[in-house]
Amino acid sequence: MGLFQSKISKEELEIALNKAKEIVSSNPVVVFSKTYCGYCTRVKELLKQLGTSFKVVELDIESDGSKIQAALAEWTGQRTVPNVFIGGKHIGGCDTVVEKHQGGKLVPLLRDAGALALADK
Repeated sequence: MGLFQSKISKEELEIALNKAKEIVSSNPVVVFSKTYCGYCTRVKELLKQLGTSFKVVELDIESDGSKIQAALAEWTGQRTVPNVFIGGKHIGGCDTVVEKHQGGKLVPLLRDAGALALADK
């Protein structure tokens, strides 16, 4: 993780980590994303198709996006986007989300997190 720390102080990392944790704890589903990332688009489209209410944080647009991405790498061990959280729990990236969907496990997770409309029962 030394790659990021050469540019970011411990204090900056701590601030970014607190921000990321606050976003995750206050939203049922969060996708940390980049606007140009095809895998991110795939996850966002899947969640939209399922009728999920979710928050997207576009790290390439956020002024502190690179710091948040470094903090997410420290927190989750995942450096890449999309970095998906459901119900406050780290789920993973595109492959994990798609696998969960194909295995019938994504919708129950989303429902348990309160991210799906009740009409979806």
